[in-house]
Amino acid sequence: MSQLLVGAYRPGTTLLHRIPAGPKLGLLALFGVATVAMPGAWPAVGLLGVAIALALWVRMPLRRTVRALRPLLLVVVVVTAFQVWQQGWSTAIHVVAGLLASVLAALVFTATTAIDAMLDAITTGLGPFRRFGVNPERFALAFSLVLRAIPGILEIAQETHAAAKARGLERSPRALLVPMAIRTVAQAYETGAALHARGIGDD
Repeated sequence: MSQLLVGAYRPGTTLLHRIPAGPKLGLLALFGVATVAMPGAWPAVGLLGVAIALALWVRMPLRRTVRALRPLLLVVVVVTAFQVWQQGWSTAIHVVAGLLASVLAALVFTATTAIDAMLDAITTGLGPFRRFGVNPERFALAFSLVLRAIPGILEIAQETHAAAKARGLERSPRALLVPMAIRTVAQAYETGAALHARGIGDD
């Protein structure tokens, strides 16, 4: 891993840093719904612009963030080609811009929200559902692991791309996707093993 993990919590004094984790999580959910629900290409592009503006506002290092997102170019190309073939350019732009906006918004959320505050907000919000058999603590842990996995996966993608480029295989989908998939699964197993060693998830 590089010294900077894109999307890792970075203390600050912006309004986004000061908004409590609960309302901020709600805003993130609304933002994600908007990227899907708002029809047309221009709204999705506008939401992507908002996500970029937020990343700049909270002083996420733009150059490194763009570099971390660059390995997703292959996914963007495949999704764009498929959507153009099936639905046309407008739908393709809508899907791809919405996807990038959602990923970047999630990175902004994790960069401005301490993990403890995130867990407390989710646990409190799900508290009333205990009577229905919901375990708020376990759900909060799972959700936080998913959000925290995004920067790690982007970091793996960046390192995989750099390794493929060093071998002259940066244009080979197999050289990019296979090692990335293996490392991502290995990271998931390591996380599971660490949780198991602490007695989490045994019951």
